[in-house]
Amino acid sequence: MSVVVSRAPWIVGRTVRLEHAAEDFLNEVTRQQPWHRARFEALLEDLDDFLGGAAPLSALTDERSAAWQGGLDAEDRETASLMLREFTAYLLDWHWVS
Repeated sequence: MSVVVSRAPWIVGRTVRLEHAAEDFLNEVTRQQPWHRARFEALLEDLDDFLGGAAPLSALTDERSAAWQGGLDAEDRETASLMLREFTAYLLDWHWVS
């Protein structure tokens, strides 16, 4: 997920923000894996803050994700890694990015 090109049609003319994609992702997580929602939500909020708050989705790069993960406690890195894998898959599957 090096280059993020948004294809989300419902935000025409506006910058697609990480929080928009995260909200949809969390709705899907709630439906499929509700036990992950609270932790994933906290991690996504932390990631958005790390990226500057109200970050555009294009700010989410492999390098920035790795830097964010590197600053987490060892205990949180495994969950963050799982969340990022699932979030990335969601973004690709639902055409938020190409």
